Amino acid sequence: MSKVVHPFAHRLGIIRDWRHRWFAISPKYQEYLKADILLREFLVAELRGMYIGGIEFERNAKTLRVIIKTSRPGLIIGRSGEGSVKLKNKIVTFLKKKKLFAPEIKLDIEEIRSPESSAAIVAFMVAEGLEKRLPFRRVLKQTVEKVMANRDVKGVRVGLAGRLGGAEMSRREELKKGRVPLQTFRSDIDFARERAHLPYGEIGVKVWIYKGEVFAARGKDK
Repeated sequence: MSKVVHPFAHRLGIIRDWRHRWFAISPKYQEYLKADILLREFLVAELRGMYIGGIEFERNAKTLRVIIKTSRPGLIIGRSGEGSVKLKNKIVTFLKKKKLFAPEIKLDIEEIRSPESSAAIVAFMVAEGLEKRLPFRRVLKQTVEKVMANRDVKGVRVGLAGRLGGAEMSRREELKKGRVPLQTFRSDIDFARERAHLPYGEIGVKVWIYKGEVFAARGKDK
């Protein structure tokens, strides 16, 4: 029988790096882990609608570096950096409120040049279209065509699940174009989940984007 695995976790240590990069001695491990999980949940809720492609954390004994990847950095940074200062203060306040260790916070905002090749941004675009009450088949078709127009993308698969079109019974719909080889370790597959909040319930969105195969530098030289 086949096993369904998370495309990101499946490639950790092969072509993917961890999203939380830090080292902690035993007594502080639990505290760091709890802080990171709660902070990620807080930032996902706080930055919804700002086209976030990924959030990463880097820790050492004194500082916590938060890296936010977005296709629209101006929305977060704001005029003359006001937005990023406010967000930094909110992070410090949140950690103190939860009675967690609040080190020195460093906030880095990185721009994603091609948002159509980021699964998280594409998933949000699909959810946004559904929340605007657009027909789900049209949203699926337009999204897949927009993603495949990007040169870097070799294949895309978008799945929806829930009360599609306001139907009484929930169902699944999926649209795929190109190749999406999930079993190959070297295949560069970006995966993301998102939820569209609608009056009659939530619709789940899943996006897989295949960008070709990743080979080691040693393999390229041969």
